[in-house]
Amino acid sequence: MDELKIEKTDGGIIFTTKVVPGSSRTGVCGIFSGMVKIKVSAAPERGKANAALVGFLAKKLGVKKKCISIISGQTGAVKRVQVSGVSAETLLKRLACSE
Repeated sequence: MDELKIEKTDGGIIFTTKVVPGSSRTGVCGIFSGMVKIKVSAAPERGKANAALVGFLAKKLGVKKKCISIISGQTGAVKRVQVSGVSAETLLKRLACSE
């Protein structure tokens, strides 16, 4: 398994995720090529998959949805995500493979 590349910022972190929409269930698949792969059950239309990703991450990381923002890749599978109020250690611990 690869290592997740995490950028530390003032009050939070930035990491890259590969999102696979339209899956049977939402969950973390693992870490590949420095990004965390997350399957979401929502369809990739009108921002539904992005909203599902933000909701899933908020629940897993124990933060409010407003603390999570997709800073690039809104329409693609690879997204850069910024999370406020979470350390890199917390992210790695809480996103341990859930499948």
